Amino acid sequence: MVEIELDGQKVSVQEGSMVMHAAEKAGTYIPHFCYHKKLSIAANCRMCLVDVEKAPKPMPACATPVTQGMIVRTKSDKAIKAQQGVMEFLLINHPLDCPICDQGGECQLQDLAVGYGASKSRYTEEKRVVFHKNVGPLISMEEMSRCIHCTRCVRFGQEIAGVMELGMAHRGEHSEIQTFVGRTVDSELSGNMIDLCPVGALTSKPFRYSARTWELSRRKSVSPHDSTGANLIVQVKGNQVMRVVPLENEAVNECWIADRDRFSYEALNSDARLTAPMIKQGGAWKQVDWTTALEYVANGLKSIAHDHGPAAIGALGSAHSTVEELHLLTQIVRGLGSDNIDHRLRHSDFGNAAPAGQARWLGASIASLSELDRALVIGSSLRKDHPLFAARLRAAARRGAVVHRVGVNHDDWLMPLGASLSAAPSGWVQALADVAAAIGPGAPLAGTATDAAKAIAESLVAGRAKAVLLGNAAAEHPQASSLLALAQWIAQQTGASIGYLTAAANTVGAQLVKAQPQGDGLNAGQMLGGTSLKALLLLNADPLLDAANPAAAAKALGAAEMVVVMSPFKSGVEYADVLLPIAPFTETSGSFVNAEGRLQSFVGVARPLLETRPGWKLLRVLGNLLGLPGFDQDSSEQVREQALGGEFTGRLSNATTAVPQMAARAEGVERFANLPIYATDALVRNSTPLQLTADGREAPVVGLPTGLWQQLGLSAGDQVRIVQDGGAAQLPARLEAGLPDGVARVPAGLPQTAALGAAFGTLTLSKV
Repeated sequence: MVEIELDGQKVSVQEGSMVMHAAEKAGTYIPHFCYHKKLSIAANCRMCLVDVEKAPKPMPACATPVTQGMIVRTKSDKAIKAQQGVMEFLLINHPLDCPICDQGGECQLQDLAVGYGASKSRYTEEKRVVFHKNVGPLISMEEMSRCIHCTRCVRFGQEIAGVMELGMAHRGEHSEIQTFVGRTVDSELSGNMIDLCPVGALTSKPFRYSARTWELSRRKSVSPHDSTGANLIVQVKGNQVMRVVPLENEAVNECWIADRDRFSYEALNSDARLTAPMIKQGGAWKQVDWTTALEYVANGLKSIAHDHGPAAIGALGSAHSTVEELHLLTQIVRGLGSDNIDHRLRHSDFGNAAPAGQARWLGASIASLSELDRALVIGSSLRKDHPLFAARLRAAARRGAVVHRVGVNHDDWLMPLGASLSAAPSGWVQALADVAAAIGPGAPLAGTATDAAKAIAESLVAGRAKAVLLGNAAAEHPQASSLLALAQWIAQQTGASIGYLTAAANTVGAQLVKAQPQGDGLNAGQMLGGTSLKALLLLNADPLLDAANPAAAAKALGAAEMVVVMSPFKSGVEYADVLLPIAPFTETSGSFVNAEGRLQSFVGVARPLLETRPGWKLLRVLGNLLGLPGFDQDSSEQVREQALGGEFTGRLSNATTAVPQMAARAEGVERFANLPIYATDALVRNSTPLQLTADGREAPVVGLPTGLWQQLGLSAGDQVRIVQDGGAAQLPARLEAGLPDGVARVPAGLPQTAALGAAFGTLTLSKV
């Protein structure tokens, strides 16, 4: 530790720290623009100049290392005059457009100009003009004349997002922040650049000119998308959500959020919202009141239970639903005498489940991902599935961690990687068996210690803090049990933690409230497969887009006598009999349990839209109409208490006793069904800005390895006809040399591929 004197106060900091770090520890504010605690030091704004005793001139606090006995004054005349001089230079070219600037009222430059700026400028020449740039649907670069060249956005791209999409061109007063050769900013974390910009150069394009910051009320919430459980501040005006920004929580999302957390709110105000209960009569939709709709559903369920038995009733609840909603849904189904309930719509191996009331989870804290020095990730499209987990692993890799992966490996994770084992989905068990064989004797399956397997094994054995992580595709794999068993053995032999990068905001919570069969009930695959149910309740789920086999799901939905859709959006109009509008996360109170088992509750930030009602209230009333006991809760807190009881961390377990089995190599072309980042749930699917991004607007294509490309005789721009399970689709072909031989990447979760079958099935391909 090094001790310095800062404004007469003794401060001890780590050796190698900067004066700025000492000031932060002492609670002393030093004005700055380019410095940010999560980014590297650039020292290019010079606003943080301080008076260091015996130094010939003022020194930048962010880039001056502390030395033993150093005396620093941040409020001396010398320091203040230096800071005022810098401010004068910064304001020379800055336009006087605060009254129309979206940053007005929350602008760092505006705040500091009050304290350090002059009342009148000595600069009388013409100000420079920087032309606006179009960088996509999320970030506005219309007023780049405001830019003060702090380069926070540039460093964020390089260091946090992993891709340098913005850079500084030219020199002197001709310097400009711009993209390379007119490209757009396409990172899945790009919106954080808006928060980082200390002036109004980068602003939110969807929010642009829609409200002033002082008109907005700010309320805390939790993201309903991936399993990070990112903390949010939702900003509301006139009962309408206007903007979403991050709430800093170092243990969960640090100070970042993904673009889908930030911009999915646009769906809340879209025409896709369902705003009143509706019943299909004679093939036409008719708007009704809540009493009529709920009595119709209750009478229909009673009638089907009486005529066909309770086992003819089933429910599917998305893991993007809250703990409270899923708990009440399970109580209704089980109260009727059925055990047909599940949240695992995309899964294929339903034997891979934690014991009753327990849950698969991350196996460690989210924060620990940043501190790993070895990681093995199995079956994950990491960047698109979990943008913030990817950012943590990227930070670990920058510090020297080695990240290995096993999977189809078609995508760029924007981080340095160790060894990669690329295999068709049917070969993932073999790939893990090879790693196990390279670790040593006693492996549960025979494998071959290939060079890549040896590199992964040696790295994991040598590491200090290490984790084996199973991604979404590994959890949804037809051999998920075998993958977990092998991963568990590898983790035990190498001293690593083992866990799942769980898919949705409440995947862990759904397991804890037993939203899956506990006895002989039907799982999601059976409900949407060969077994025809007479009644299906769908909570925040659209099986044609959310199921592992949408072709089979369409048949099951068509065979049902009554399908009840509970959703904030107009989904399922082609197969539903009743549509019930339930509140999205901003209009209801509830809770999610994130990947690390952290329970996070939130309240509604806006009133429900028109006739929309919170899902837990709707289910409570339905339970009462059905005459079931235990539906007398007055608040979501009471429901949560009933659902989870007290402490539940002892119920988080990834242990398995499954015996791994080798899969037979699939005949024909294997499908790898990646789920695009903006097709994961109804909110992102209905957010126009997200659908206009490069990820959202990219027409679905069939990705083919070199062998299949040549075998089909394809050229750029050719179309391919895909046939699977009796369904067909026609998509443009794209050569993806990184794919394993015999594998075609055909995305799931999109209307264009909803006629196809199993996510891990086989395909027949032909050139159109």
